[in-house]
Amino acid sequence: MTVRYIRVKPIVDLFAPAVRAFGTIAVVGRVTPPSTPDPKNPPIGINEPTAFTEPGTALLRAPGELGDAIDLAFRQTPGPTLIYGVRVGGADPDWGAALAKVAALNVQLVMLAKTEVTGETAGEGGPIAKLVDHVTTVSNTGGDGMERLGVAMLAKGATGLPTSPPEVASALANERMVYIAHKSNQDAAAAVTGTIAGYQPHISLLLKPVNIATDQFTPTEIETINGTEDETTGPAGHGVNWLTTPSLIPGAGVYLGEGYTGNPGGGKKFIDTVRVVDDVSFRLKAQLIKTIGNLRISRSGLRALVAQMEAVLDPLVQAEVLDGFELVVPLLTVLDKDPATLTAAEVALVDKAHAERFVQVLAAVEYAGAIHRVSITLKFN
Repeated sequence: MTVRYIRVKPIVDLFAPAVRAFGTIAVVGRVTPPSTPDPKNPPIGINEPTAFTEPGTALLRAPGELGDAIDLAFRQTPGPTLIYGVRVGGADPDWGAALAKVAALNVQLVMLAKTEVTGETAGEGGPIAKLVDHVTTVSNTGGDGMERLGVAMLAKGATGLPTSPPEVASALANERMVYIAHKSNQDAAAAVTGTIAGYQPHISLLLKPVNIATDQFTPTEIETINGTEDETTGPAGHGVNWLTTPSLIPGAGVYLGEGYTGNPGGGKKFIDTVRVVDDVSFRLKAQLIKTIGNLRISRSGLRALVAQMEAVLDPLVQAEVLDGFELVVPLLTVLDKDPATLTAAEVALVDKAHAERFVQVLAAVEYAGAIHRVSITLKFN
């Protein structure tokens, strides 16, 4: 046998973590079938999710409010690459049944075509109320990666969310909803949904272009929508965004006036914050799934666990999505000690981890949010 001074036995065990999309949309709406159906492009079935990758097919197969909304969402720059259309049927549509179909779709944004937020639609049993319940329930209890945001538009010219009946206000205050004030005859929710879908989760939606025709709010109306600000305060916010044409941006385009969630007082004031939390959570889960059933509850195993989490978070720090992070594994702190010095409580902690096969990791992440306001004191001498 030939003498080999160095022997290498390659073992290939490559693993590619799952990747979560960030801009797939589900649009639920009415279809108005043509009087003479096109056999090559039959209307989509009721409550049958249909995937569209360009607007032309949507206009042919989902004519009416649904197709128009999908078309407008696709016409944003940047915009979505995939939109699911779900048709509701009948004079009194069953929005709940359609949203139940959407619950099984891997989407991140959901909207109802040409449906305004009013006291009636947001009241008990109304379509907007069902949308709020949908995004909350699926995000909290759905499968991994099913977290989502809902987008809805106010009535044309409205400057605030309805407060009557009284229970509507508290129901609409939701960090997983995005509300749009506008003065457009088009579906403003569709346009803004398409805009959100075109940007990575950590990108602020403030002053991003929206392809829509709309009249402008007056400064007084914007102050009503947003609340009062001065040189000492940051963004105010009442949970409603608006469409605007800033004079400082050349070209007279339409832009999103802010990036608030529907509950600015709930801790996640901005849309990108909610999207980043969803994105980072999924990245960590996707990276760590292979450790389940493989890594041992030992010093080497827990160090490998930390290394895998660092492999997810370090690139986000380098990309300036995160300012930094800290990972703490309480059990690893105990295992790093001399076994002879462990207290009875620490020994019990190790024994419990081995028996229950459960490890707790504490992760503190500092998110690097974008600038939304700048206050300049200009002094001339």
